[in-house]
Amino acid sequence: MKSKILAALLFVSCSASANMAEQGQRSEVAGINLITYRTNVKDVVVILGALPAGDAMAAPGNIAIPTLTGMMLDRGTTALDKFAIADQLDSVGAEISFSVGAQSLEVRAKCLKKDLPLVIGLIASQLRTPALLAQEFDKVTQQFTGALQGSLQNTDARAQEAFGRAIFPEGHPNRPRPIEEYLAAAKSATLDEVKTFHAKFYGPAHLTLVLAGDVPVAQAQAEIAKDFSGWSGGQDYIRPAKPASSRGPREVSVVLADKPSVSVILGQATGLRYRDPGALALRVGTAVLGRGFTGRLMGTIRDKEGLTYNISAGLGEDSIADGSWDISATFAPELLNKGIAATRRELNKWWKEGITETELTERKQGIVGSYFVGLSTTVGLANAILTSAQRGYDLAWLDGYPQAINALTRDQVNSAIKTHLNPSSMVLVKAGSLGAGGRDVEEDVR
Repeated sequence: MKSKILAALLFVSCSASANMAEQGQRSEVAGINLITYRTNVKDVVVILGALPAGDAMAAPGNIAIPTLTGMMLDRGTTALDKFAIADQLDSVGAEISFSVGAQSLEVRAKCLKKDLPLVIGLIASQLRTPALLAQEFDKVTQQFTGALQGSLQNTDARAQEAFGRAIFPEGHPNRPRPIEEYLAAAKSATLDEVKTFHAKFYGPAHLTLVLAGDVPVAQAQAEIAKDFSGWSGGQDYIRPAKPASSRGPREVSVVLADKPSVSVILGQATGLRYRDPGALALRVGTAVLGRGFTGRLMGTIRDKEGLTYNISAGLGEDSIADGSWDISATFAPELLNKGIAATRRELNKWWKEGITETELTERKQGIVGSYFVGLSTTVGLANAILTSAQRGYDLAWLDGYPQAINALTRDQVNSAIKTHLNPSSMVLVKAGSLGAGGRDVEEDVR
């Protein structure tokens, strides 16, 4: 009965979301890759954007500059101070925010259809002509420094940092810099460096904007053409010529005192981008191992053995550059050794034996179901469109995704697991209260 209900729900969702390529429209406006997608939602428009201006673009300069530049965008423009911008947004209930990741500056906005010209105009001004005032720079520097100080004692953040540094070589866009280096960089950063970075990396050349919802397409195109007219420049994403690969068995310990749990990551670089052959099959196989409460890891290590509250497996950071595969978990210090041993046991079993036909069938249903649930909201739909664009797909790929998942065979999935992963060479990272025998992370990841 459960499978019949799920099938019925998927049929309804598929029908509602079909022909995305026909409903969406892609165009170049003022040098910007613009994707508009009309839905049945009334009056609301969501705007998402991505610009190659993330942390990886800092090398060989001050590594804090990309984030500090992104943080300055909502601190006023040359035409409006930050209070005037906030008043205009508050008066219509609209939202605009910016965040900086490994390779992208991300733009997020939401407004009513009638206020779209206002919001597009503000986004254009914030991206093109931020005020970049000295007093605001001092404030964002303090704010960033405070956040970094907090991260120094965060076991998850320190584990992710150590893991990325262990599996990605120097120069790879996914290789993080130590938090201590970010702190030093933030303290030495100058406003002139921010201005130079903004002039070099901010431009329309590789900017993607997605507008989804009750979008007046012609009006949106006209507003973007007007507000972004005359803007030029911008840099492409960093795409390594050679994929990263794990460099042999490694173990990294990050000792943090007085922590109630230890964050553990076990994994490797895959050498794969999302679009590469075998990547989708590996994702499906990984979902069987460690996606959600129905994954093997949760079912065994949490539910049966009671060794952790949370454990999962996944792939990441592979939309633009080749990424990583990992199992992430938290264990109480007294259960750490048992937890790691159980994790390795389940990993090795999955890698050697693969997944079953039953697991594949059930997981396909879950993945496709989650996909359509994600598309049922305007924000989820816009996210899917933007992510697919960054991966190099057109809108037709979103229509074909369920079929691509359902076409995968057990042999393809198990072959991908064996081909692209090697448990014997994976890196193990532990961050937390490890006792007197733990070593400092800097010693291990040079």
